Amino acid sequence: MAPKFGSIRYKTRTTKWARFGRTATPNPNAAKLKTMSTQSATFPATAPASAGILLPAFTLWWREVVRFYRQRARVVGVIVSPILFWIVIGSGFGTSFGSGQAGGQQHSLNYLYPGMLVMIVLFTAIFTMMSVIEDRNEGFLLSVLVAPVPRAAIVLGKVLGGTTLAAAQGLVCLVFAPLVGVQMTIASFALIVLTVFLVSFALTALGFAIAWPMDSTQAFHAIINLFLIPMWLLSGALFPISGASTWIRWLMYVNPLTYGVEALRTLMYPQAPSSFSFAFSLTASILTLVLFALFMFGVAFALANRRTTKPAA
Repeated sequence: MAPKFGSIRYKTRTTKWARFGRTATPNPNAAKLKTMSTQSATFPATAPASAGILLPAFTLWWREVVRFYRQRARVVGVIVSPILFWIVIGSGFGTSFGSGQAGGQQHSLNYLYPGMLVMIVLFTAIFTMMSVIEDRNEGFLLSVLVAPVPRAAIVLGKVLGGTTLAAAQGLVCLVFAPLVGVQMTIASFALIVLTVFLVSFALTALGFAIAWPMDSTQAFHAIINLFLIPMWLLSGALFPISGASTWIRWLMYVNPLTYGVEALRTLMYPQAPSSFSFAFSLTASILTLVLFALFMFGVAFALANRRTTKPAA
């Protein structure tokens, strides 16, 4: 009976020490249990990392696309306004750029055609980001910010949504290309799509960076008017760089949109007359657009990731 009593006494003492957070004998499986608990705690946080970025970005991208094409008046206005602008101004210039492949007044329409396409992309990309201000005023953006998703997913989803819309609107206007003497091969068409996408992405990121710190659409319109028209006018869409004044020429050199217009004009008119006067090579223009797109996305991400110290009231 002694051994039995001794074993009961030993178990009672062990239970009493364990009640105070101590153990009489070390558990040989403690290290293994600790490793298993650590893995079970960290595995769910690291496994869906890619889905945590891609799924919210895809959701925001799809929301931008659906909301835009439900507003039919907005679609018509974005496309029709630059086309009318192109026809009126192109017909007004007439043969100011000399005689070209199409001859007569059509030559000015040829020269202005890439600028018209860039204008459609510019209008769509910039004004699509007005939804950032609307989402903030309606409370949708607040619900997205408090969700357990990274800020990169928010920026990527919004920017890709605007990029898709702007690029689609610009590519739709390629149906007018045969009317102005544009003959595209598969390679040139692919490069045109790439150029339109880069311009759309960069301008959408620019619109996001401008709209993010603003609270009203009126302020957004006021700031955009300072960049929108001058940026397009100084892109070579209306007049070549070679014929501009010296200080205007330097402004056109530092304008990133100039390289988009030059790339499109080079791809659409590879055997253009001397009046077109290409200032940059196609490789230099595309590389500049890539750098501009990456820079603007970085600025947009930095603004969205910045923590403010504004009071709640």
